[in-house]
Amino acid sequence: MAKQSKGKRLNKKEIRNRLLLVFEQSGGEELNVKDIFRQVGVGTHPAKMMTLDVLNELVFDDFLSTDKKGNYRHAVREVQVIEGVFRRKKNGHNVFVPDDGGKDILVTERNSHHALDGDHVRVTMLARRRGHTREAEVTEIIKRAKDTFVGRLQVERGYGFLITERALATDIFIPKDRLKGGKNGDKVVVKITDWPENSKSPIGKVIDVLGAQGENDAEMHAILAEYGLPYVYPKHVERAADKLEPGITPEEIARREDFRDVPTFTIDPRDAKDFDDALSIRPLGSGKWEVGVHIADVSHYVEEGGTIDREAFDRATSVYLVDRTIPMLPERLCNFICSLRQDEEKLAYSAVFEMNEKGDVLKFRAVKTVICSNRRFTYEEAQNIIERNGQASPDDLATPGDHPQIDGSFDQPKGEWGKEILWLDRLAKQLRARRFQAGAIGFDRPEVRFEIDEKGKPLSTYVKIAKDANKLVEEFMLLANRFVAESVGIVPKGKQPKVLPYRIHDVPDPEKMEKLRGFVAKFGYKVRTEGTKTDVSKSLNKLLGEVKGKKEEGVIEMVALRAMMKARYSVHNIGHYGLMFRHYTHFTSPIRRYPDLLVHRLLSKYAAGGRTVSVTKYESLCEHCSEREQIAATAERASIKYKQTEFMGERIGREFDGVISGVTEFGIYVEDVLTKCEGMVPLRDLSGDYYEFDEDNYRLVGRRTKRIYNLGDKVRFRVERANLERRQLDFSLIEDENYVPPVPKKAPSSKGRKSSPAEYGRKKANKKADAGGKKKGKRR
Repeated sequence: MAKQSKGKRLNKKEIRNRLLLVFEQSGGEELNVKDIFRQVGVGTHPAKMMTLDVLNELVFDDFLSTDKKGNYRHAVREVQVIEGVFRRKKNGHNVFVPDDGGKDILVTERNSHHALDGDHVRVTMLARRRGHTREAEVTEIIKRAKDTFVGRLQVERGYGFLITERALATDIFIPKDRLKGGKNGDKVVVKITDWPENSKSPIGKVIDVLGAQGENDAEMHAILAEYGLPYVYPKHVERAADKLEPGITPEEIARREDFRDVPTFTIDPRDAKDFDDALSIRPLGSGKWEVGVHIADVSHYVEEGGTIDREAFDRATSVYLVDRTIPMLPERLCNFICSLRQDEEKLAYSAVFEMNEKGDVLKFRAVKTVICSNRRFTYEEAQNIIERNGQASPDDLATPGDHPQIDGSFDQPKGEWGKEILWLDRLAKQLRARRFQAGAIGFDRPEVRFEIDEKGKPLSTYVKIAKDANKLVEEFMLLANRFVAESVGIVPKGKQPKVLPYRIHDVPDPEKMEKLRGFVAKFGYKVRTEGTKTDVSKSLNKLLGEVKGKKEEGVIEMVALRAMMKARYSVHNIGHYGLMFRHYTHFTSPIRRYPDLLVHRLLSKYAAGGRTVSVTKYESLCEHCSEREQIAATAERASIKYKQTEFMGERIGREFDGVISGVTEFGIYVEDVLTKCEGMVPLRDLSGDYYEFDEDNYRLVGRRTKRIYNLGDKVRFRVERANLERRQLDFSLIEDENYVPPVPKKAPSSKGRKSSPAEYGRKKANKKADAGGKKKGKRR
């Protein structure tokens, strides 16, 4: 299709007609946003944004269907009965997600017919009312997602109820003989046993009493149970671990490369117990170094398909809550037998590199080893060495361990391996610089952690910032993961690489990138949305560098992060966009990640000349691990939210400085500047005006006063309410009496009909675009 002619701006009707033609001629083929822009012939940002608006309208009108990746296709749906997943929303606007990847369909509460969140269901499409969204009715529950729920027990005479607050629209009725000793106010796990057709509430039984509401252990276990994560380790698995022999036989040592005399150490958080990686370095002469990345050889102890392996696969990852770690492996394995503890001989799977002083990798091998860690460093200790000795010349450090010049300037006693840390730091910085030069994206957001007492009560917060010591370890782990992936994935031309679980990361969402482009333009910045992957990533890095230290840094980083896809596991390699690696896997943490254990086993198999494995089987394993990883991350966030609510709950009525961290049609989220605790200011509490949601510009706009609340605005707020059951904070804004609203251009009349905020924003943008000489959606 012809490109947009210079000087002529397409109006909405022309764009719609071109889109209709493109999709009618597409033969049902999926088109991504970039293809659509090209075929419709739009090149300017306003025209692209208008095209996205029209695409959304065509999806709403059921002319198009879309998936979650920003692909569109002509929707030819003649069937009225569809299968998919039911998703329950807290506001009652439940949705049905079709298996074929079509758009979400509204299912009201009266049409859900006992469907629960995540259930695989069959629905019938309902006749559509003019001007209303498409609706469906659940006609069959094909498979329940789960039948156990967590909540607070409310006991009355002769019976009880489970109050869930979050998961169900109704309570679960529990007969007296099914309470299992649970008392009023206890946190319990309940299994649904029956749900009569005409009954509002399901019937269930208590299967576990977690403890009294408000007790820290009970609340943390409740979070784990809510997301289907284990909170106790099965006794039979622990017994299997107790039977493992931790000793290393001379025969096993003979089969491995011996690194016991090579300077080796671990660098980990101060409270770590599971040391799954260690680093070694020694000079080879002529300006060359041998660097070893030594990883605990879990595969030596965990037999594939055995009792421990089956439990590890089910868990797929260790889970990190605010105050505890729920390990993937039994404690005896992760904290003792496999852990690379100081002064203990351990079995490892090592990525060994020969490098020059510029950080170039000259040779690589993955090999089974036996090591002995000389020193257990905390990140703080390693950072102290780097900061106190960071100006020493690399030439002074050329022969670590016995160089008289460095011994004179080095601020650590002999035997502390400080010189080795400094050399690794220099190599790591060269690796990092080269990685970013190649286009790797650098989101470096600080994390807030809680200081808690022995009972789990949050006392204060502190900011966790990645310093040079953290980045040193990170760079060598990235290097090992990359080279292990390349050792399997890169093969001579004409040969097929063997199967390996890769860690993949897709390119950013094109629609969200266009929105990011428009958003940062308000602040005077530019970002590329077209070109090669490297062009776009370098442009993103340039943007992140430009906003560093500016007041808008946080909000622009937040919007940029939202444009990124989630990384996941797959045997189908597409590379890792964020790291800008063509081949990347997870090899370095088999104690806490099951995919790493899979990679270790496959490396051993292939090194012994073994044949490749089933693509279908290993893709299924990858999907399971990706899903469990996301669930674990959600549980971690829930535990943080609980502690935030508990922490701010003791500060009701106090005022703090905050920043608007989210804008929705039902209110704004505000984040405390110091503690990063986030709460909601409901739209109903924004007094003095009716506010409309401008989705494209991430803001609320007062209809009468024109008061604007932008994402990233600094505000003063008061803590109003803290609901621990819902893990929810409510704030109110302290209004600025000196606020002077901007003078807006006259808004178009709605001509007697109240528009929705989103519709109003589209009308306003379209009218400006149609006018011919004005910029679409001029922002203030």
